[in-house]
Amino acid sequence: MTLFHYSRVHSLENKWVLPPVHSIVCLRNLRVGRVHDLSHSSQYVQSLALCTLACMGSAEMCRDLAPEIERLLRASNSYIKKKATLCAVHIIRKVPELAELFTPSARTLLSEKNHGVLHGAVVLITELCKRNPDTLDQFRKVIQAVPELVQIMKGLVTSSYSPEHNVAGISDPFLQVRILRLLRILGHNNDTASDAMNDLLAQVATNTDSSKTAGSAVLYETVLTIMDINSESGLRVLAVNILGRFLLNNDRNIRYISMTSLQKIVQTDHNAVQRHRGTIVDCLKDQDTSVKRRALELSLALVSAVNIRSMMKELLIFLSFCPPELRSQTASGIFNAAERYSPSKRWHIDTILHVLTTAGGDVRDETVPNLIQLITTASELHCYTVHKLYRALVKDIAQQSLVQVACWCIGEYGDLLLKGECEEIEPLQVTEDDVLDALETVLQSHMSSPATRGFALTATMKLSTRIIDNVDRIRSIVSIYGSCIDLELQQRAVEYNALFKKYDHMRAAVLERMPVMDKNSPGHTNGDTPGEIKEPDTSKPKPAEAGLLSEPASQVCDLLDLLGGTDTPLQPSTPTTTSSADLLDLLGGLEPTPAEMQKHCCVYVHVVPTVSVYEKNGLSLKIQYDKQTETEVTVSLIASNSTQNDITNFTLQAAVPKSVQLQMKAPSGNVIPAHGLGQVTQTVLLNNPNKVSLKMRIRVSYSNQGAMHQDTVQIDSFPSTACQPSISPL
Repeated sequence: MTLFHYSRVHSLENKWVLPPVHSIVCLRNLRVGRVHDLSHSSQYVQSLALCTLACMGSAEMCRDLAPEIERLLRASNSYIKKKATLCAVHIIRKVPELAELFTPSARTLLSEKNHGVLHGAVVLITELCKRNPDTLDQFRKVIQAVPELVQIMKGLVTSSYSPEHNVAGISDPFLQVRILRLLRILGHNNDTASDAMNDLLAQVATNTDSSKTAGSAVLYETVLTIMDINSESGLRVLAVNILGRFLLNNDRNIRYISMTSLQKIVQTDHNAVQRHRGTIVDCLKDQDTSVKRRALELSLALVSAVNIRSMMKELLIFLSFCPPELRSQTASGIFNAAERYSPSKRWHIDTILHVLTTAGGDVRDETVPNLIQLITTASELHCYTVHKLYRALVKDIAQQSLVQVACWCIGEYGDLLLKGECEEIEPLQVTEDDVLDALETVLQSHMSSPATRGFALTATMKLSTRIIDNVDRIRSIVSIYGSCIDLELQQRAVEYNALFKKYDHMRAAVLERMPVMDKNSPGHTNGDTPGEIKEPDTSKPKPAEAGLLSEPASQVCDLLDLLGGTDTPLQPSTPTTTSSADLLDLLGGLEPTPAEMQKHCCVYVHVVPTVSVYEKNGLSLKIQYDKQTETEVTVSLIASNSTQNDITNFTLQAAVPKSVQLQMKAPSGNVIPAHGLGQVTQTVLLNNPNKVSLKMRIRVSYSNQGAMHQDTVQIDSFPSTACQPSISPL
């Protein structure tokens, strides 16, 4: 067996048979240098040694053989240079501090004519620039690699046909892609380097054929480079037009990456992307769900005050046939766009009603109160709205959100419905019996949820002050539900019966029409963008914010460690240490001492402050003190989102000392709309029978752009304004 065959066998054994950490591998790798395989006269033996080191070399081996690899980078044999270059890349990844050793050699490799060596040199320089900002500045200013890379790229673009490097009519697309990626790194946030490559990028974008996959790959990298450097506006428009051409490609993968790229730049180059709105909307009809999702996200981003009517028409058509998994996202996007750009209140109401009719079961929980708030503000449309909702209710009672809004409107504006006079829509001749029959149908339907029945029962009760001849029938309907199995419905019915029997003289005043609802009232977010969030001044905390400090939680800490900690207040941006205490020590550090129990044994007055307790990654969490008695505190946790994407999978978990009882109501939802166009609220009840100093930790978990986040908010003492004693301590 020759030395080459012997080396070949050992190389394959090292790569495929033994794990990299095995001691035999380390010894055999060390043998590569000791038997002078790297200095052997045969290029194939040297190549085997280099390949083995590049694939299996440990950090120790890389340190020992780095000088030898650097020497081979200056060899005359192009085949060995190519292998040594890729081996140098592996060494830099294993031992980053050795990067400076290869910088001088990497510069000289750019003058090589062999494409394999050039490819390896570009990969090596890319790795060097990524690892060290000083090296990046050196290649920009001292070595001036950009002009040389531009010349190499121009030679590839304008070269004649070469069978050795041609792929589908493109000269060495692999090398072109690597050069474009390196230019993107060199030109990022650097005007000089960007100016030097603008002409080249325009030439590549203009002369590259996109009919083949190889050409599409080069053009895609060109677009990414244009968008990532300080390029000219005309060049950016050219890049957007290339992505627009990709949307017409038959390959769904190309269409998908095109829309993904357009979504990243739609905020900065909105007008350029708008030119391809028609093509993007056509992608909503694609059979592939992933393409539909990307087209939906991009279409929603393109909605503006100018095109709101045309875009909403297309989105409503898409909502009628879109897959079930996209309905919730589509409905949410339509609501947000209608809230921001609605040309009139009637158009706004019609749009929301259309969504509720089509996909009422897939809308967010806050849709019903938001629409009710909108209807109350449009006093001139009350007659039109109640007529339209009554028609929808009679036609279909399956969409629960639509039925709830219809019942509310009939209860509030039933008198307008019975008049039969409406200028905006053809009026219906409706009798009192017709209206009550519709509400009874909702109450008796198996499709109606308990919440929907509550709306219908309240509407029926309100009609008792708006009609004349059927009050006894209403009293009979209400009395039936006094023994309902649903406790909430039973409680309402009992209260309404008491209103009929004991307080009939007050019934008209109690059941009068609701006033106009404030948009900013709790529970009615209605998509309004909140005010600008200011960074808190940590040097001088406000009295109401004392003790409210947030801390990032370890991703691996579990719920049992949520309250494991210390009595010392935690500082912001301090990583949470996972406690190893068992379940009995779950609330370690939060139990008050007997002295504290005596100190805080007092009566409290009711004050309602709102304090920001968490602001990170665009998510803002505030605590609002709603109600307070001697031993009970009711607070609301209000979360809003100022980022450009919806925050999903939002959950809150809380824990308090053992002597305090905690009850968390169901949240209003688990999706926080982008741009502050909605909020998620959750009510927390705290029962403090021993009147101890309240302490709480809240875990915040959410997903933003596919990345999961988890943090912990530490509340070491509630604001003094929320727990102010009205008498001296006992």
